[in-house]
Amino acid sequence: MDENAAIKANKAEYSAEGPVEFLEIDAQAEKRLVLKLDLHIVPMVMLLYLFSFLDRVNIGNARLYGMEDDLNLYGNRYQTAVSLVFVTYILSELPSNLVLKKLRPSRWLSFIATAWGIVATLTGICQNYASLIACRLILGLLEGGLFPGLAIYLTLFYTKREIALRVGYLFVSAALAGAFGGLLAYGIGFMDGVSGQRGWRWIFIIEGLPSFVVGVASWWLLADSPETAAYLKPEEKELSNLRLSSQTGYTESASKFHWKDVREGLRDWKLWAFSFIQFGSDTMLYGYSTFLPTIIKGLNPKYSTAIVQVLTIPVYSLGAITFILAARASDWSQQRAVFPIVFGIISIVGYGVLMSDASSGARYVGCFLVAFGLYVCVGIPLAWNPANVPRYGKRTTATGMQLTIGNISGIMAPFVSLFWSIA
Repeated sequence: MDENAAIKANKAEYSAEGPVEFLEIDAQAEKRLVLKLDLHIVPMVMLLYLFSFLDRVNIGNARLYGMEDDLNLYGNRYQTAVSLVFVTYILSELPSNLVLKKLRPSRWLSFIATAWGIVATLTGICQNYASLIACRLILGLLEGGLFPGLAIYLTLFYTKREIALRVGYLFVSAALAGAFGGLLAYGIGFMDGVSGQRGWRWIFIIEGLPSFVVGVASWWLLADSPETAAYLKPEEKELSNLRLSSQTGYTESASKFHWKDVREGLRDWKLWAFSFIQFGSDTMLYGYSTFLPTIIKGLNPKYSTAIVQVLTIPVYSLGAITFILAARASDWSQQRAVFPIVFGIISIVGYGVLMSDASSGARYVGCFLVAFGLYVCVGIPLAWNPANVPRYGKRTTATGMQLTIGNISGIMAPFVSLFWSIA
């Protein structure tokens, strides 16, 4: 029997309400399918989130190139500008997830990416504090729907046994954005004075343009579901549907959006508890990502701005490598809780070193310890939560709640004095 016939034969054993027990799927065909999905989905979602995160936190790099002086960011104005982006960010996360499927993922994700790319680029022409705040608020409103949308988007193609690694690919983009942002800022810093513009303006302009380009491209490159994926053959589409429908808890009804599932998610105490745990982890993420250049500058005030940018690169690179290895191990072992617990403890140790009176070299090692555990502690739960919720409506609600409450920490993190008082 050929692959296509085998898939159809297996599919015939399904009822409209769910899978029969002991269904077998051709392992080699599935392996080829997953590889094809990875090649077409993972690069695009990684680019989208990399540029999203970069556009959100590059204000930390811009700060080192004269932005505070040019825009009169005295007192706590800089911290306010950093934090306000999360006000509109968190308000848009859950509503964005609820309309994702109705508006089509490829169209909605493309729209918000293109729009925030425009806003991120225009931040480079701000002339005063008020215009900076306006750009940050609009940026948050547009970016807020991306990560929860991508997390749900991945569940439309991958099974829950595969999802941690794929969310890992997505979330590691945050670490890569830090390394990439530091490298870019180092290079762009030499443009200070070009065409009469300060270096911080070029950082926003140059780093915002790729978001616009990738946003436009995603209109055509992202499929809405396996059925609409032009890169899949008919038998691969059938196999993809078969894989998803064979998961525990799947029914035809569960794959559709129902307001009843949304209400059930909002009443589930476990989802609320999970969300507040995410809040604690995200507090580390946003404080660290936004203020790492400031932290390193505080280790040795004699460091030039260029040296500070270079020193951020290996720190973020370690975080990216650690997270992808941990995500792979989590999928292989099908264990979730142990990874954020163990790696979270490592980050706590790193913060202890940073808060100590140790030498500058020892505290720089503390930066590595924080990064080593941080991205695992934050990222694994983002795959764990949706994988445990089979019904689409409740899953979108769960992910939206988790990210909304978690990202409230972004409002608070800039005002935690640790990140700029280290000396």
